[in-house]
Amino acid sequence: MTTVASRPADHPAPTAPPAEGRTYQVRTHGCQMNVHDSERLAGLLETAGYRPAPGGATPDVMVFNTCAVRENADNKLYGTLGHLRPTKDATPGMQIAVGGCLAQKDRGEIVRRAPWVDVVFGTHNIGALPVLLERARVEREAQVEIEEALTTFPSNLPTRRDSAYAAWVSVSVGCNNTCTFCIVPSLRGRETDRRPGDVLAEIEMLVADGVQEVTLLGQNVNAYGVEFGDRAAFAKLLRACGQIEGLERVRFTSPHPKDFTDDVIAAMAETPNVMPQLHMPLQSGSDAVLRAMRRSYRSERYLGIIDRVRAAMPHAAITTDIIVGFPGETEADFQATLDVAAASRFAASFTFQYSIRAGTPAATMPDQIPKAVVQERYERLVALVDDIAWQENRALVGAEVEVMFADGEGRKDAATSRMSGRARDNRLVHVAVPTDPAQRPRPGDLATTTITYSAPHHLTADAGLTGLRRTRGGDAWQDRRSAPRPAAVGLGLPAVGVPAPLAPADACAPR
Repeated sequence: MTTVASRPADHPAPTAPPAEGRTYQVRTHGCQMNVHDSERLAGLLETAGYRPAPGGATPDVMVFNTCAVRENADNKLYGTLGHLRPTKDATPGMQIAVGGCLAQKDRGEIVRRAPWVDVVFGTHNIGALPVLLERARVEREAQVEIEEALTTFPSNLPTRRDSAYAAWVSVSVGCNNTCTFCIVPSLRGRETDRRPGDVLAEIEMLVADGVQEVTLLGQNVNAYGVEFGDRAAFAKLLRACGQIEGLERVRFTSPHPKDFTDDVIAAMAETPNVMPQLHMPLQSGSDAVLRAMRRSYRSERYLGIIDRVRAAMPHAAITTDIIVGFPGETEADFQATLDVAAASRFAASFTFQYSIRAGTPAATMPDQIPKAVVQERYERLVALVDDIAWQENRALVGAEVEVMFADGEGRKDAATSRMSGRARDNRLVHVAVPTDPAQRPRPGDLATTTITYSAPHHLTADAGLTGLRRTRGGDAWQDRRSAPRPAAVGLGLPAVGVPAPLAPADACAPR
């Protein structure tokens, strides 16, 4: 079902020309899936004739790709839209579009609260954005169009990828879980899996274009295969990635502990280009709270997975998500979370204070925790995780690591004559590099270096480079800087539904 609405705009009729030559900007809030969706929105707009707005310039089209996971997402969006209205009023023909999870949730509420918005579109119909913008421009009415279900996998859409050497690759969208704090399943829908051959074909195409690191994405990535009845599909997919020549690094996010199986651990350990890194949400260390969250695992199972991962990959870096202050959480429950965090020895934790999301079961649960209590617990947990992360990082001083250099990772690089990148375990490393441009690595290049200093959230390597390797990813980065902006890339029309079986690991090939 599709929800479509329009209303007369409360601002003068647009006088802008058609899309050709018009500029755009996409602002992204939320998770990696939203970031990847924004790459598709950019690809769609450029295919339609728009071009990126120069830095600092007011775009002809401003697109907000929103998140609805946390309570302040609503306030942040409406505050931003309010600040933008004077600019829109002073810029004839400017259009504002709002998409993503908050748009899927609020629908017509957005144009009621911000009637100067021109287009509202949902998570299932991002491909409609150029048509909706043109319709709003011609009809001088705001367009609200929300699809209730996915009709085609988003990977068939043109994509403007942010990086020349690293890429997101979706394996599934949607989620079949019913966590009581989460609104995502109602906004993204039930899990829909891509065909394995389509995933591998996309990766091979990316590698041919210079990409050397991919991150496999899904709301519950290790449930991949549930739609076509193959519980081993994700492990097979990881092993198949190991057969792709030129693919240096493979990561994935985010798995669910209930679906984490030993064959995935074996695939990680036995596939050289799958990185020794795991992000696995804990949410709480209390079995009572996990039960109230409707998380179908308990702390013992979670710790067992970590033990098996570390047995197979002793130097793996493990990160997590934790929610503090879930309704009914007692001090004993919180202590259980501290105990599991201490036992897990996380390299980092993305820690959140619980906030009510209307429409979720947790929103109406009794025993909501006072803000002051949540804040105090949050600070204790952050201090514990930071201390453990620092201990783990200090143990790496003197160790040799391989770094893939990256754009935008080090905010102080220019001032410190360093370049930053990620180690194989995804730790952030700031590296001293030669001043001679001919000897400096480029983003995408790889080098080994020795860690000389550690902090809770990064490592520093001032010992110089050894084994600098110029890569095709570095070449792609350099080509992108020197050549005109390349066309957005489309992938045809990958199907949704039951795929052909993935070939055995020793004979995998894209299909």
